[in-house]
Amino acid sequence: MFCFNKKYSAFWEIMKADTMRYVEHGELSAKWVNGGGKYLVANALLGCEHRLAFTFWFRLLSLAECRGLLRFMARFMYRKYSHKYGMQIPPGTQIGPGMYIGHGINIVIHGKTIIGRNCNLAHFMNIGSNHNTPAVVGDNVRFAPGVCVVENVKIGSNVRIGAGTIIIHDVSAQRQRVVLQVITILIHDMSGRS
Repeated sequence: MFCFNKKYSAFWEIMKADTMRYVEHGELSAKWVNGGGKYLVANALLGCEHRLAFTFWFRLLSLAECRGLLRFMARFMYRKYSHKYGMQIPPGTQIGPGMYIGHGINIVIHGKTIIGRNCNLAHFMNIGSNHNTPAVVGDNVRFAPGVCVVENVKIGSNVRIGAGTIIIHDVSAQRQRVVLQVITILIHDMSGRS
């Protein structure tokens, strides 16, 4: 079975880090992390916890070592969860260990986006680009629902981005919270129009 093959050890370490985030949030028990992968494989096939099942197939499909029948199965299952829940994160997108998906619906992330370790992704969020220059996101960034990150933006580490915020400029690591930054500016600009 591929679970215990040494060439997949990096995959299992990343999946442990991802699963640990759900344990920390109180959504799963520690047996998911300590069970030697059997709970993760069963969940990936049965989809009891769809966010983790999507993550499993996304991470597996992103591996260069994943070939043949396993790659075919990974692609099929990835597409199943991607279409069913509207999560469009292309395989190979650079997302560090510890990815946590909040509600697991309608997430769109450009394939060239770089996201650091221990980041929270929320529903109805979008990290996009029209010119193939998407965002670079630091470690420990928390996205609230409905966040849009547009074009070549750099978001520092340890930043929390509030619900509905549209990010069009860089956010430094010193700035702890960003809340409705652009929307406030748009309302202010529109107030002078008749």
